[in-house]
Amino acid sequence: MTRHGFVVNVRPEKREEYLALHRAVWTRVEEAMSEQGIRNYTIFILDDTLFGYYEYAGDDYEADMAKIQLDATSQQWWELTGPCQTPFGTPAPGELWREMTPAWHLD
Repeated sequence: MTRHGFVVNVRPEKREEYLALHRAVWTRVEEAMSEQGIRNYTIFILDDTLFGYYEYAGDDYEADMAKIQLDATSQQWWELTGPCQTPFGTPAPGELWREMTPAWHLD
């Protein structure tokens, strides 16, 4: 199992829209992630910053993430959530959610 943390900002004018969408995440979106080994996924919000955390329980992270990217329902979901977000800090080209490097962990 590997742990993954990501950060992104939410556009202030889209904050409530983003939160409303996440109060009723589509079942297929959740299934697509679960089918590819995503566990314990949580998104936290502080002011206009989102922090996402999940655990990956699979054997080929890159391949499994590519499968999620191909899921048609997930793509429709991102068409709704994407415009609500803006990168945090200085992203790489094409980067929205920025992956964080683990600094410490306690089991």
